Amino acid sequence: MNPSPDFARSYAGRYVGRFAPSPTGPLHQGSLVAALASWLDARHHGGTWLLRIEDLDPPRESATAPALILSQLTQLGLFWDGEPLLQSHRVDAYEQALQQLVDNDRVFACACSRRITTPVYGGACRQRRLSDTKSQDAMRFEVPDTTLRFTDQVLGQQEWNLQEDVGDFVIKRRDGLFAYQLAVTVDDAFQQVTHVVRGSDLLDSTPRQISLAHALQYPVPLYAHIPVLVDDTGKKLSKSEQATQIPSAEPLRCIRAALKHLGQAQFPQITDLHALLAAATQAWRMDRVPRLLSRGIQPIDAD
Repeated sequence: MNPSPDFARSYAGRYVGRFAPSPTGPLHQGSLVAALASWLDARHHGGTWLLRIEDLDPPRESATAPALILSQLTQLGLFWDGEPLLQSHRVDAYEQALQQLVDNDRVFACACSRRITTPVYGGACRQRRLSDTKSQDAMRFEVPDTTLRFTDQVLGQQEWNLQEDVGDFVIKRRDGLFAYQLAVTVDDAFQQVTHVVRGSDLLDSTPRQISLAHALQYPVPLYAHIPVLVDDTGKKLSKSEQATQIPSAEPLRCIRAALKHLGQAQFPQITDLHALLAAATQAWRMDRVPRLLSRGIQPIDAD
């Protein structure tokens, strides 16, 4: 399976990118690197850059985070196009997509506990009928026994056997909430996203989302997975690990530090934020983005 023909047929000549943070807290330095890479790639290609707030997991979310994220992006000069999309307003669309998959016999009810589920699901509940579904069951997408290939713009050729490397995965959780994989796939198609630039920690989500896109007959975006930032112990910077909030009062230093970790020119002679972003947009080169993990950002001097 290769998404390229679907992409070429549906999206030739257009560029729509997106940044899709979860509102679990303020943006941290790793978030900035991902946001800036996505923004620069979109602007360099004269494209649209959308903002989506992935607020489908209320127990983990902060009520103040969405407004704070928008404020941080604005202070950093990373303006988006159109109105931000809230996933919490899109539940009906996810229900429709789930029903389409059910109608096509691609979904089964799973009673397996997370504690006994291996990283690659073994198919223990595949033969269960949906009529036997209980309220505490999750809904899993049944992947085909095939190899999926795609070319990542940073990491190169990727190959995944869907049954051996991915396994059937949850698209609606036991608590009734829609899972990340389904919501992202539905919303990327709804927003007509052509290019997904995000952290390499989400690389293993890509074969899941491509397989769902094929099952739902959606076009498939092009993907670029940039290296995530890690701390001095090698652990990924994340909100769950209390990563330091972006000091957005110093946007020039923040943007330059992110450019450095993306392997891009930093323009130390420029002292205006918008001029810096304009220069960085013109000079942007995806082929300069490193493949390896980077240690946590240290602000660099402007002189």
